[in-house]
Amino acid sequence: MRFPRASGPKLLDVIDRYVTPATQGVGRYLHLLHGNFARDDESERTPFLQSLSAAAREITDEELGILLESEWRSRLTAAWLIGFDRREHFRGVLGDLLLASQLCFAGQGYCIALARFGADEDAQHLTAYLDRYLRRPDCQYDQHWAISALLHIDSRTGSEYAARFLAPGGLWHQWNEAQYKPSPPSRFIDELCALAAEDAVEGSKSAPQEGA
Repeated sequence: MRFPRASGPKLLDVIDRYVTPATQGVGRYLHLLHGNFARDDESERTPFLQSLSAAAREITDEELGILLESEWRSRLTAAWLIGFDRREHFRGVLGDLLLASQLCFAGQGYCIALARFGADEDAQHLTAYLDRYLRRPDCQYDQHWAISALLHIDSRTGSEYAARFLAPGGLWHQWNEAQYKPSPPSRFIDELCALAAEDAVEGSKSAPQEGA
């Protein structure tokens, strides 16, 4: 795993350009953490999403790979950028990183990216994660993000991947009831994906047209 050090100028450069740029005085990764940007006023959220969308189109696969080998802020940001630009060739990498759950918070980004891809393969990565970590009541990782992402895919495709986890007495309820503050599954990723899709539509309208 790479960590930002003075001896890694390439890593530091990528972090400076994509992870820590500030909007409204707050670094990009902090806007992405917990989906914080969704709670901003539209006047603040719009420039952030425009900046994120531009960065998602601009960053190279090599730079994304560098960030995915770094610390949690870089991984979280890279995953959001991958999801925003729907770079589905990263699907397997993100699925493996999600299942490994090596770093805090980064899994949020993996879940949002898989939700944005929205295919059966993505649902399978999420179910593999839930099958493992819902059996671990001692682990409060990204279970809420994973079930929300799975519910989002189900709603888009008509699948029922989440049903067996949410059945009475199922793994979700067993894990949730063992937590200090149990809470029901939420569909918050629907809102995050809707904001991403809305920004993509606005971006396509404002992009220069070929031959214009």
